[in-house]
Amino acid sequence: MELPQGLLYTAEHEWLAVDGDRGTIGITDYAQDQLGDVVYVELPEPGGRVESGSVFGVVESVKTVSDLYAPVSGEVLERNERLDDEPELVNASPYGDGWMLRVRIEDPQQLDSLLSPQAYEEVTRQEQRGGE
Repeated sequence: MELPQGLLYTAEHEWLAVDGDRGTIGITDYAQDQLGDVVYVELPEPGGRVESGSVFGVVESVKTVSDLYAPVSGEVLERNERLDDEPELVNASPYGDGWMLRVRIEDPQQLDSLLSPQAYEEVTRQEQRGGE
């Protein structure tokens, strides 16, 4: 499982890359592996809002449909338009070309509740032991 350092993670398997007051959101390598081949991604439009811990979109795979949860609250600045025609980018490059949203982070204190790579790795280990 690929797990880049320098990112923050959620127990729901999203990652957040922080650059000043902006954040890029996607799903983790572990999540895309569990989902299988991604065939559709539904994301909010720029100008909309996401709320920390709330559903902001949906990812559909050949196996299942899964909600996407916002790691932070803020305004949607950009959505990855490439995923409309190439949802498989989520599988091929979950931390690169498969990113989903860019948001303006409203409350930097929300970052304190997110997981380090090590803490997220422990979450995935517990899930694997629990048999999903």
